[in-house]
Amino acid sequence: MNEHILLVEDEKALRTTLGDRLRREGYVVDLAADGQEGFDKATRLPFDLIILDVMLPVRNGFDVCRDIRIAGLATPILLLTARSETVEKVLGLKLGADDYVTKPFDSMELLARLEALLRRTPLRTGQTVYQLGSICLDTRRTTVTKQGDPIYLSAREFQLLRYLAEHIGVTLSRDRILRHVWGYESDTFTRTVDVHISSLRQKLEDDPKKPELIVTVPGVGYKLQEQ
Repeated sequence: MNEHILLVEDEKALRTTLGDRLRREGYVVDLAADGQEGFDKATRLPFDLIILDVMLPVRNGFDVCRDIRIAGLATPILLLTARSETVEKVLGLKLGADDYVTKPFDSMELLARLEALLRRTPLRTGQTVYQLGSICLDTRRTTVTKQGDPIYLSAREFQLLRYLAEHIGVTLSRDRILRHVWGYESDTFTRTVDVHISSLRQKLEDDPKKPELIVTVPGVGYKLQEQ
């Protein structure tokens, strides 16, 4: 385990305690004490996961989360919030967060949620950058650009595109995609794959109604075409 985690937390005691705990668990940890520092590090350095407090000085966590996504980064984000209102949690998820933990939290629950988010990321191959026509997928920096402009993908969309890129030219069944990207063994949720493929097409294809990048193989599944 050498996953690199960015912890953005203004409370010094919690930042130190949680940072030390994560290091004992085998993670590589970088720290930021305010929202601006967190955003700068998140967009400049490669991380496998970001732990982001909501109540931060300079820039709050909601704004940082939103701007990380606008910058085109799909790095999983776990929010730390002292707010228990459902509307605040929903807001965080709508802005691009993948999960949240409400303070005060149990460290074992936090670690379990981190592990669950990290498990969603497909296993890396030796290749880190995929050029798909005008689209560039950088798996190390977790960015996607089209003709040089950043494309916002959710963490799950990024993981799906990455999995397709790692198997470019191969027809992948919905069941196989579910197992490797979502961790599902049942075909109960195959519609989930279709919805996410449709979303990727809307963001990546020149004409989503006539896709040339992510094509449907009738009766089988999907395939990422060589460009």
